[in-house]
Amino acid sequence: MAHKGEGIAVTGGLGFIGSNLVRALPSDAHIDVIDNLNTGSKSNLEGIGGKDRIRIFEEDARSIGRHEDARYSTIYHLGFYSASPMYRKDPHHVADVIDGMISVLEKARKDDSNVVFSSTSSIYNGVTPPHREDATPDVTDYYTEARIACERLSDLYHKMYGINVSAMRFFSVYGKYEAAKDGYANLATQFLWAMKKNEPPVIYGDGTQRRDFIYVEDVVEALKKASMYKGYDAFNVGTGKNYSLNELVDMLNTMLHKSIKARYVEMPVKNYVHETLADTSKAERKIGFRARVSLEEGLNIINRFY
Repeated sequence: MAHKGEGIAVTGGLGFIGSNLVRALPSDAHIDVIDNLNTGSKSNLEGIGGKDRIRIFEEDARSIGRHEDARYSTIYHLGFYSASPMYRKDPHHVADVIDGMISVLEKARKDDSNVVFSSTSSIYNGVTPPHREDATPDVTDYYTEARIACERLSDLYHKMYGINVSAMRFFSVYGKYEAAKDGYANLATQFLWAMKKNEPPVIYGDGTQRRDFIYVEDVVEALKKASMYKGYDAFNVGTGKNYSLNELVDMLNTMLHKSIKARYVEMPVKNYVHETLADTSKAERKIGFRARVSLEEGLNIINRFY
């Protein structure tokens, strides 16, 4: 069934962040979810919508141009291979990601859509924190090169065709509906899962590495705000506060009333990001976004959820 009027597309809409976004979109919105189920699950959208409101296509984001029966006012492009190890296993994912981005931008050009897509704070690998959007990224890995290319292509499409595009540089996102990601889930969530089973969380290195953890509902709010932005720009999606992995374990022990010690193993990854910390001033100024959920609050929410 074709949607009447304009709709919204969410690539990766069966995934972790995508499903949280779909759940938060207006109840009268017509939504096309495009997801190849790489790290997504249909169970993430159980109990919401119906065939007249939400259509699900088990496809790659590169298929979006084939949906000629739908005209999208906004495309949320979250359908990316979302973890660096995936690219190390298969560097051709870089080409897949770029092709998917071009497919989205071409559909946006045809429909005059606004585009909001998931970039990454990993772009700042090697950059001294706090991380600002005007930093010059180093060459570090396949994963970040794919996202940098997507940002540059988006800037190009804005300059050539006037498309509004926001590149959202996610920091360390955790929250509900991560189960399908399994070993690719956020460390905060993985640690919680382990410690609830009285298992030691595994930390690579000495645990002093620091992360700017942001709760997924805050991320969804940033995405929605960015959908109204006019122009092209990149925005940090973080909290402006970070914690070491050792502090994370301590916080979980306190919350769970346990005293579980982490298991430390040698760091196997070259060019590992030791610290992430978002400078949030640009996102606050330009799209009015500021994270509101503290790490302690977020951990309590997901403890009740899982």
